[in-house]
Amino acid sequence: MNVRRKKSCIMLPLLVGFVAAVALGWWGYPKLVFSEKTQPIRFSHNVHVSDQGMGCDECHSFRDDGSYAGLPTTEQCAECHEEAVSEDPAEIEFVEKYVAQGKEVPWLVYQKQPDNVYFSHMAHADLDCTDCHMDMSEVDTPPVYYENKLTGYSKQTMKMWQCERCHAENGASNACYVCHK
Repeated sequence: MNVRRKKSCIMLPLLVGFVAAVALGWWGYPKLVFSEKTQPIRFSHNVHVSDQGMGCDECHSFRDDGSYAGLPTTEQCAECHEEAVSEDPAEIEFVEKYVAQGKEVPWLVYQKQPDNVYFSHMAHADLDCTDCHMDMSEVDTPPVYYENKLTGYSKQTMKMWQCERCHAENGASNACYVCHK
């Protein structure tokens, strides 16, 4: 057997094995690391934004000290939803399970930052929410939440490189102490 033929006999299984390992890793790794979860109840941003004409800041607002309040409390939602205002099963479930019982909805937070990150929404108030966040205005059902089984954080959380890129493009400092505690 000549050397060239011998080499191709060895290389073919290696190449096939490599391609198979990459394909299996590409498909299998996310399934090993991330678990898929859904929000405790369906929430329609579309109904609130398109139908009711509400803006993001009516539910997602700043506190008096300028820090970001995050998701609205059940008490805030109860200002409009003390009783169900529609026949939507998700709204009825919300009123019965959370408002009537005075319980907070255990929402899954897509953009929860690690504890060592300091992020000021107030410093970014001149940006449009959709510069960093998915445009939820026409979403009727929240997207699947992918939780990293190792860290507990969402796959959808913004990555450091995205923040660094935006800072670089807009002349903001990328010094560690600007964003990290």
